[in-house]
Amino acid sequence: QVQLVESGGGLVQAGGSLRLSCAASGSIFRINAMGWYRQAPGKQRELVAVLSSGGSTNYADSVKGRFTISRDNAKNTVYLQMNSLTPEDTAVYYCYLNWKRFGGPNYDYWGQGTQVTVSS
Repeated sequence: QVQLVESGGGLVQAGGSLRLSCAASGSIFRINAMGWYRQAPGKQRELVAVLSSGGSTNYADSVKGRFTISRDNAKNTVYLQMNSLTPEDTAVYYCYLNWKRFGGPNYDYWGQGTQVTVSS
C-alpha cells in the first residue's frame, strides 16, 4: 500500500557529487519523517540523514557539511545532495519513511536501496 521509488545512485569519483531522490506514494495519511540510511559491505545499516515533518534534521557526523537533505512536500519526495564524496561513502542507500495511516499507528518503511559507489 506504500511505495518508495528511489533514484540517483551510481558510480562517481572521489570528490564528486550525487543526488538521490525518493518519492513516496500510497495510502499515507501523514508523513512524519523521511530520510536515508546506508549499509556498506560487512557493516550495519546506519543513519545518514533524516528530515522530520516539522523541518528538523538529523545527520550522521560523517556527512555533516557534505550532505544536505531536503523535501518537496507537494511531491512527497525527499532528496539527498551528496557532495565531496569519498570511498567511505560507498554503500547501498535506503530511503526511509515514517508514516501514519488514517486512524492507525505510525509505521517505518524502507525502500529497496540504491547503490552508491565512490572510486578513489
